[in-house]
Amino acid sequence: MQNRIIEIKFRLNKIEADRLNDSVERSGVSREAYLRTLINGYIPSDLPPPDYHAMMNELRAIGNNMNQIAQKAHVLNVVDSRRYDEAFATLKQSLVEIVNAVNRPRKIERKLE
Repeated sequence: MQNRIIEIKFRLNKIEADRLNDSVERSGVSREAYLRTLINGYIPSDLPPPDYHAMMNELRAIGNNMNQIAQKAHVLNVVDSRRYDEAFATLKQSLVEIVNAVNRPRKIERKLE
């Protein structure tokens, strides 16, 4: 854990404060964490929509079912295991990409002038 001993105070007008508070609320992190993320060159992600977790759980359940089917198929040698394994790997990679797209902060693009 970092030792944060420097305190910085600054003032905002009502519009700026409302904008900051709205952004912090959408992100689901503390105001301090939100500002630290910005200082480090990233834009914090908004919280995912309410049905995101239900959809991800459903995709994981599909992956688990595919894995169980694959185990039986390998034993019985009734399916093209190479193609099946490739499809399963694609599903797992897609899940990782979805989670990263929703949850990871985006790098702030700086314009060169």
